[in-house]
Amino acid sequence: MTEVSSLTGRLLVATPKLADPNFDRAVVLLLDHDVEGTLGVVLNRPTPVGVRDVLEPWAALAGVPPVVFQGGPVSLDSALGLAVVPGEPGPEEGGGVLGWRRVHGAIGLVDLEAPPELLAAELGSLRIFAGYSGWGPGQLEKELVDGAWYVVESEPGDVSAPDPERMWRSVLRRQRNELAMVATYPDDPSLN
Repeated sequence: MTEVSSLTGRLLVATPKLADPNFDRAVVLLLDHDVEGTLGVVLNRPTPVGVRDVLEPWAALAGVPPVVFQGGPVSLDSALGLAVVPGEPGPEEGGGVLGWRRVHGAIGLVDLEAPPELLAAELGSLRIFAGYSGWGPGQLEKELVDGAWYVVESEPGDVSAPDPERMWRSVLRRQRNELAMVATYPDDPSLN
């Protein structure tokens, strides 16, 4: 088996040629990527379900919009909490914040079983995701070779982008190369 270079903490941005409707114009934050596979959440799929309706204790900490996001097509009956802890996290895995585990930089997973008041003073933003996106060993690498995804750096603000429906374009637009032009790709190219 070949060595896999970790993409944890990076964004996958769907290319216009990606055919899977689950990922049409998706922006996926990779939470784990190694030889055993890949796990991430789609950052730009808000649902009409309010956080208050499913995880009421966490509603006051949820970002804007305060809705549950569809993290992907896998395990839609499970929930993941993703949050940013501002400032310089400590050297420990959780950055010294109980109930929060660092994924990349200031971005980490929240233990939704923990009491919200335990984290309230530490969290800068919180999003709740129903389900996740997953790839088996080598599956994502094949999709990358096939040109289904652009891989770009994430920013802590991506977790709580206030206008998730425009995130695909905004992430591409901030790139300092030819990807910035892809942001102008029409929703329906047949109308050109």
